[in-house]
Amino acid sequence: MNTSLHSTTQELLGTAALPGQLRPTADANDVHRTAAPVHTFLAVTSIPVGNNPVGLAIAPNNNLYVANSGSANVSVIDTTTDAVIGGPIGVGGTPVWLTVAPNGNAYVPNSGSNTVSVIDTTTNTVVGGPIAVGNQPAVVAAVPGGRVYVTNFAANTVTVIDTTTNTVVGGPIAVGAQPVGIAVAPNGNAYVCNRGSNNVTVINTATNTVVGAPIPVGAQPNFVAIAPNGNAYVANIGSNSVTVINTISNTVVGAAIPVGNQPWGIAVGADGMAYTANRAANSVTVIDTATNTVVGAPIPVGAGPIAVAVAVNNKVYVSNINASSVSVIQFDPTITGISPNQGPIAGGTPVTITGTNLTGATVTIGGNPATGVTVNSTGTQITAITPPGVAGPADVTVTTPGGSATLVGGFTYVLPVHATSLTATPALSKLFPPHVYFPYLTATLTDQVTGLPVPGQTIVFHVGGNIMGTGITDAQGTARLNETLLLSLILANGGYDVSFAGATTPTAILSPSSAHAGVIEP
Repeated sequence: MNTSLHSTTQELLGTAALPGQLRPTADANDVHRTAAPVHTFLAVTSIPVGNNPVGLAIAPNNNLYVANSGSANVSVIDTTTDAVIGGPIGVGGTPVWLTVAPNGNAYVPNSGSNTVSVIDTTTNTVVGGPIAVGNQPAVVAAVPGGRVYVTNFAANTVTVIDTTTNTVVGGPIAVGAQPVGIAVAPNGNAYVCNRGSNNVTVINTATNTVVGAPIPVGAQPNFVAIAPNGNAYVANIGSNSVTVINTISNTVVGAAIPVGNQPWGIAVGADGMAYTANRAANSVTVIDTATNTVVGAPIPVGAGPIAVAVAVNNKVYVSNINASSVSVIQFDPTITGISPNQGPIAGGTPVTITGTNLTGATVTIGGNPATGVTVNSTGTQITAITPPGVAGPADVTVTTPGGSATLVGGFTYVLPVHATSLTATPALSKLFPPHVYFPYLTATLTDQVTGLPVPGQTIVFHVGGNIMGTGITDAQGTARLNETLLLSLILANGGYDVSFAGATTPTAILSPSSAHAGVIEP
């Protein structure tokens, strides 16, 4: 594993501390403005990639592209399986912080060769020749209108590329000293971190001109990300902090947020949680952008975390420049509901489970594994088939590499309703003089769904409004009642009736049924 850095990018990727800046090696030395404690998060996977990985970018197909600065190539990771796809894609010298444009192409700044390589993410092949830009290109950011903006670290400029023609548009835009990170806000302005001048330059991407004066931030601002609320979050290497900029007024919001030591990278997820890659602390800090407070303790990752990306399934990817790996952080799953929430005990009910962080899930219902489990690309919905179960409420449990969540009594197994039928034998008698040839009345109960006799059920024998007695069905479903003392009543009414009130068994709900039997004169 190569952990040395290309000589031409020692300054761009170097870690020299400012005078008086501490370089702690343990997460315990991190200082935080902390919100109420929540879960302790852990990096659950480490994926080996090329040498000295730096930039990360997510493509529309949800694959992660990793720029390996030490091996001059790009690795591709499937964010569903967290496995590397195919071989590395060769690019220019010392590729650093790349991006994926709206057209699906990845734009890779090659800091060692002053070019940008273009990768078609549908074929994972390089498109055309490298595009010449400024000296030591560092970071690329895309705007919706079909252009990308490239910061040139050693030239103090930004180059604009038309993604339709892959050619440079106009002249370079002068910014502050040693520009690195760049991100585009919803209003179309691009925010450029000038590491060497401790400020942020704002560029109007409609006119490609600088807007107003640079915005002072912390020491050595290196990377910037735009939150869903529109604010820009700037990671300051030299002051171990994040500065928040209101992109409407272009003013700093509140005090800087202390994070881990030497935050080189920052990214914000769709849920508004921001993540900083704390290179000197080998950790990631989580910030809630709704409150601008740190959430929980730092998350340990690999050696030298330098960049962060958040996938659409809310998994967080961290490139570790000194470990030649990418750490994967997957948070605990949550379950918000299941639909439908009931089905037969035989199983086989298609259900949809909603929640968050569901990627890679297995599902049990009532402790039994569901089948046909699939998860959507955002990790917010599972479809599955229920297993057989026992009548009554059953817990629904989802387990992922990040943990488990249970919806207590979330699914109810119900018994099927089976219609029944009763057949009764006629009473047998001689009228003059009365004589019983067959002394028993019989009634047989049948499950009409299964066609089988139903044992162990109570059958009521009655004449008019008078109950003559009851009988319990045997293994053949037949109940009996001696008619000897009841013959006169039966004869007077021209027969008798039987009824079954219905019942619940371990396998079905049996519907009520009834029948009438007449009198046969031998």
